[in-house]
Amino acid sequence: MVRGTGDEDKAEPEVPTARVTYEVTGEGTANLSYQGASEQGTAVSVSGARLPWKKTVEVPLGQNPVISITLGEQGGQARCAVAVRAQHVQSATASGEFGRATCSASLPAPAPEASN
Repeated sequence: MVRGTGDEDKAEPEVPTARVTYEVTGEGTANLSYQGASEQGTAVSVSGARLPWKKTVEVPLGQNPVISITLGEQGGQARCAVAVRAQHVQSATASGEFGRATCSASLPAPAPEASN
């Protein structure tokens, strides 16, 4: 078996993903935290996001896409929604001073690789 420079051994294995859309509607601003395209499940935070707000990301299979919203001291009302592969999964509403809401979904684990 002939080996190249070895760079192919260092390449990260590609993890299957699902397209997830997070949407927050309402007026004013809110602090947001959502699951992005990280295999480690690291959350992405957005402070003072101007509403309405929408973001589409690729989330690795086996992770659970989630978005949390927190209103400020001015209160108000905001609604989060999550869609997986363009299909609505969940929505929730935050209202009042420092109101909170969380929307989440479940993604299936990636299929095991076939061995030769």
